[in-house]
Amino acid sequence: MAIQQLLGTYNITGTNQNEESSAYKGILTLSLDENHRIQAEWLINNNQKQSGNGFFKDNILVINFNYKGENETVFKGVVVYKCLTKDILEGFWSEKHGNPLYLGEETCFRIGTHKEVVN
Repeated sequence: MAIQQLLGTYNITGTNQNEESSAYKGILTLSLDENHRIQAEWLINNNQKQSGNGFFKDNILVINFNYKGENETVFKGVVVYKCLTKDILEGFWSEKHGNPLYLGEETCFRIGTHKEVVN
């Protein structure tokens, strides 16, 4: 699979990095920068914006991400996606200050495919 095949917009469903594995939904948009590195933009639960950049090799996509939380605190983490197909990504993630006993999980379905999840 080529990196260009991953570009586009995906519906996402996920669980947070906590004991409750609290669920969320959102949108992920992937694009390329001038160095052919992935640029990612998430909109979680229609209100939390996150961004990141990363790289792709052997059908694995790795993205370092960050976002501003309460009191303008910046949170940072990394997400690793296994690219099952060009339309379906399955991943796990961790934040620097998240609960180290748990990982967040996320599945992404390209918008416009028959397997997409409706928010």
